[in-house]
Amino acid sequence: MVLIGDGVMAIVHPQKDAEAWKTGPMFWRNLMHELSERPGLTRAIGVAQIAAGVWWALSQEDEDE
Repeated sequence: MVLIGDGVMAIVHPQKDAEAWKTGPMFWRNLMHELSERPGLTRAIGVAQIAAGVWWALSQEDEDE
């Protein structure tokens, strides 16, 4: 659910999404700074996050049966 929610946020408002993750080690903060300046890439990552989250949820459903 976190992947899907963060993916939606990245699509709707990519700059705020990247800035929300600007904590931690310096390399991570630098990466998030770069993503906040590249909204198209941030949105593409958001789409991938949503797809991965849905795939993961569906694969868990198969394991439960």
